[in-house]
Amino acid sequence: MNKLGYNPDVLSCLANLSNDEVFTPPQLANQMLDMLPQELFRSPDTKFLDPCAKSGVFLREIAKRLIEGLADQIPDLQERIDHILHHQLYGIAITRLTSLMSRRSLYCSKDADGKYSISHFDNSDGHIHYRDLRHTWQNGKCTYCGASKEVYDRAGDLESHAYEFIHTDNPNKLFKNMTFDVIIGNPPYQLSDGGGSGSSAIPLYHRFIQQAKKLSPRYLTMIVPARWYTGGKGLDEFRDEMLHDKRIRVLIDYNDSRLCFPGVDIAGGVCVFLWDRDNQGICHVKNIISDSIQYESTRHLDEFEVFIRDLRTINIIHKVQLIKEPTMDSIVYSRNPFGFSSTYNYSYTRPSANTIKIMTSKGDFYVPIKDITTNKGIVDDWKVVMSKTSAEHAGQADKDGRKKVVSRIEILGKQYICSESYLLIGHMKSKEASVNLLNYIKSKFFRFLLSAVLLTQNIAKDKFQFVPLQDFTRPWTDEELYAKYGLTDEEIQFIESMIRPME
Repeated sequence: MNKLGYNPDVLSCLANLSNDEVFTPPQLANQMLDMLPQELFRSPDTKFLDPCAKSGVFLREIAKRLIEGLADQIPDLQERIDHILHHQLYGIAITRLTSLMSRRSLYCSKDADGKYSISHFDNSDGHIHYRDLRHTWQNGKCTYCGASKEVYDRAGDLESHAYEFIHTDNPNKLFKNMTFDVIIGNPPYQLSDGGGSGSSAIPLYHRFIQQAKKLSPRYLTMIVPARWYTGGKGLDEFRDEMLHDKRIRVLIDYNDSRLCFPGVDIAGGVCVFLWDRDNQGICHVKNIISDSIQYESTRHLDEFEVFIRDLRTINIIHKVQLIKEPTMDSIVYSRNPFGFSSTYNYSYTRPSANTIKIMTSKGDFYVPIKDITTNKGIVDDWKVVMSKTSAEHAGQADKDGRKKVVSRIEILGKQYICSESYLLIGHMKSKEASVNLLNYIKSKFFRFLLSAVLLTQNIAKDKFQFVPLQDFTRPWTDEELYAKYGLTDEEIQFIESMIRPME
């Protein structure tokens, strides 16, 4: 292969492995480095830290730039390399294996004091260290990261995932109060809580960002999942912090994570941000829809309580909000509307005088009326319910990428309720009104506004905050809704290109 001029970068190969460990491709690392002022790479005093080193790609690419940038100031190559590796580049590995990989990438040796190391250190770690920590348990959870003791209280020879950078109250002590100019990285995204993956797992990446800010670097840039845009499990406070932080000067948003990480599909996409400690102001936002479709805007991140990634969507929301109507989240019920959780023992398959019919993810059952703990007063109304899992995570997007958004919608009649597997969207006194609500949910207009804040598979009450409430004594069509809110032909076409029809 070398005779043909093909010399693959091993770190590019690692980045294509799987989403168990999301390694950063060198191309992406360099795109992030391009966001920084380039004079940083021409100063012998600039200090860089990767607090979550995996392959060492960030440190390696920074070293390349410093070797070139300091050539005039330190002409001797070996002297220049020694200065860069001993005084400018630092890292904390996330596992023992990644510590070896990172040292191999930066020092050309897994041991910084080994004979193959390109710069001699008097210890094997060099400036990329790793400590095998244990979690600090309290009431079954780690006090630092929220890991479950049941899942992560492991034997000493197993990886604990107690990452050093976020398992301390004072990260300055890790580096003897050293000041860093740049903190950069691709942190671990989540930990399993023992009950699933994806949105049900414990998010971790925000803890690395918050910890990095405590070190007060001049610049902070990381690539992380975009789920924080709308908050959710453990992320509501972090979302508010990010949206109101005027030091975030650049946000590059990728709808599809595969544009960054080939073959790795991260629900909701990913984003890269640049935080500038000494330069507050408005944020430059770049939305990358595909290799050929990109949009750029300059805007405040805190215009809404959640971050809306696409400027075209924002313009439509503005038009809807001009009428100042109540929104659907005012009638949608919170999870588990009648008090029947996934752990409830459904044992009755036949009705009786003391039972009521219930729809669950495993079919219909009958439960004792006395077991209804909430909302007993609406069991005789007509109810519209929706699966709380979005359609795209059931593989229902069409070949053009249009979203169905909503998976299953049902009308439940009198004496018919649902388990926590479904959201109760609304209850009506008449069947006609419930049919009108159901058809409104099926409209592309409704599902488009719902999808604006739906970045994970779980649909919850707060996701309906931009969907206006309608008069359900009458039916609504998409054409009527487009006209009501004064949407242009271009805006209508945008919605039609995003949302697929529902039967």
